[in-house]
Amino acid sequence: MSAYCAIATGDPVHDAYHRTEYGFPTRDDAVLLERLALEIFQAGLSWDLIMRRREGIAAAFEGFLPEIVAAYDDDQRARLLADARIIRNAKKVDAIIANAGIICGQRNDYGGMAGWLDAHHPATLDEWVRLFRQTYRFTGPEITNEFLMGIGYLPGAHAPQCPVGQEIARRSPPWLAIRAHARSTKEK
Repeated sequence: MSAYCAIATGDPVHDAYHRTEYGFPTRDDAVLLERLALEIFQAGLSWDLIMRRREGIAAAFEGFLPEIVAAYDDDQRARLLADARIIRNAKKVDAIIANAGIICGQRNDYGGMAGWLDAHHPATLDEWVRLFRQTYRFTGPEITNEFLMGIGYLPGAHAPQCPVGQEIARRSPPWLAIRAHARSTKEK
């Protein structure tokens, strides 16, 4: 199994995330904002720390409803930066607030973030990184890669022999469609 599958299986902090969320496609803007925020917070830190703080982070950001987070003013920003439950990094907090506003804007043209992702899918990791850097804040290659793997747009979230990965494959995540398309193109 991949390193995360081996670490997460049975672990009290990581197991539920590994079994029920990591790699599973989602279309919910609040879930997508939370997952992007967790990846942003993780930059330079351990995933274990982020998972241990996840509940407090979600509470501090009021469930990551994009319309609420996007409307945060200076007082709300100050509240977040004083909240020990989150990673109190001003650049990361500012990016999450800005990204919530971007997701709200995507609702007009795409119906939300999932629609925006679908409109640009399939893409290589390099193409995704360029697109994310043009669109969102605080999204470099590692954040973009982990975020897209974690929501099923890029492969690699689970080892091939991981039963969770096999369950995800049965649900036809977006990354699987890329492989199927590539195979059919080679066969022609």
